[in-house]
Amino acid sequence: CGGGQGGLARNMASLGRLSGRLLRQSIWAQSSLREIGPCAAAERDLQCRVSGGVSMFRRPLCAAAAELDNSRMLENVSQTPVKREQLEKLGAYVAELMPKYVQDVSITNIGELEVCIHPDGVVPVLTILKEHSMTQFTQLVHMTAVDVPKRPKRFELVYNMLSLPFNSRLRLRTYTDELTPLASAQPVFRSADWMEREVWDMYGVFFTNHPDLRRILTDYGFEGHPMRKDFPLSGYVELRYDLEEERVVAEPVELAQEFRRFEFNHSWEQFPLHRQHGPPPALEAESTATPEEKK
Repeated sequence: CGGGQGGLARNMASLGRLSGRLLRQSIWAQSSLREIGPCAAAERDLQCRVSGGVSMFRRPLCAAAAELDNSRMLENVSQTPVKREQLEKLGAYVAELMPKYVQDVSITNIGELEVCIHPDGVVPVLTILKEHSMTQFTQLVHMTAVDVPKRPKRFELVYNMLSLPFNSRLRLRTYTDELTPLASAQPVFRSADWMEREVWDMYGVFFTNHPDLRRILTDYGFEGHPMRKDFPLSGYVELRYDLEEERVVAEPVELAQEFRRFEFNHSWEQFPLHRQHGPPPALEAESTATPEEKK
């Protein structure tokens, strides 16, 4: 009997420790769901599981999250008033840090912060955003360009940055033209090396102080920059294999046929009688007279 009581006590102690661990897991799951904005039904269900001591491992967190309303799950957190206010404060703080270079601060319709700067402030602004303790945008996620030929400064450079400590994103924008170079961001972000080479290859934007600025997507000797809006769709040169020289040669583009003119008319409009205006000609009635009467 003593052995049975000791085993029962050990089982009760193990059950108590397990219940405490499950309770901590349930409380953590409840706080996690509250942060992402769960619906009331999922919260009530989770509270019942906490109070009843039911194991959360029987119903994982993903299953509880699956019950959330789809509209709430797809809702952009950046559109909430609290998050928007934080972005506005961050934009105002960035503008106060660098008033010499920052020209405009705005929040997009998807809740992302955009900062437009002067072309001379690319390296200083990137450095401050990366090194400052209140920003810590330590990752340059992507860099690209946009061509708008109607603008005096036709090229718009876009730098997408990420701050992991603050879980925040920032889009930095600047501008230039065909002849004005920009300072390379490679000394600040090593990842900008190939990105700037791609922008140079596709758009023709020149970057100063770049260690290896050459084409990266097109072939050697390629003429023009394909992503410019004034670049012809057929290009300037074409490649073919020469049987006599036994190698690939580049020649000026030579179209095999003239451009076709497609007329999207109805198929019945190709008949001549359909093109004539006015009522169609009447058909002659069949005569019922005999051959003798016709004579």
